[in-house]
Amino acid sequence: MPFFKFDDIAAREIAPGFWSKLLHTGQQTLNFIEVAAGHAVPLHSHVHEQLSFVLEGQFEMTIDGEVQVLEPGRFCHIPSGVLHGGRALSHCRLLDVFTPQRDDYKAIGGLDI
Repeated sequence: MPFFKFDDIAAREIAPGFWSKLLHTGQQTLNFIEVAAGHAVPLHSHVHEQLSFVLEGQFEMTIDGEVQVLEPGRFCHIPSGVLHGGRALSHCRLLDVFTPQRDDYKAIGGLDI
């Protein structure tokens, strides 16, 4: 079936203040996230290539030592293995796209397409 309802995907708290709706396609994972103001994800890296889009709010992102504030209409690319992290300067809605699919997030749940 090619059509779905976003409201049917349960939101899960993947870290304190980070609520995600996860979609898994076999090739990638999409993570629609709501982040409470002031919450942060520490510097980390992973094998997945990542694109992060800010849909609402302001999110301070650090990638390989460079810091920028992302707002709606801005996004960033994080290559595999690069150290990165960030924090919500306000309540945020984000979309992260990971390639390949994140098995650790798939274990949390979401929708398999």
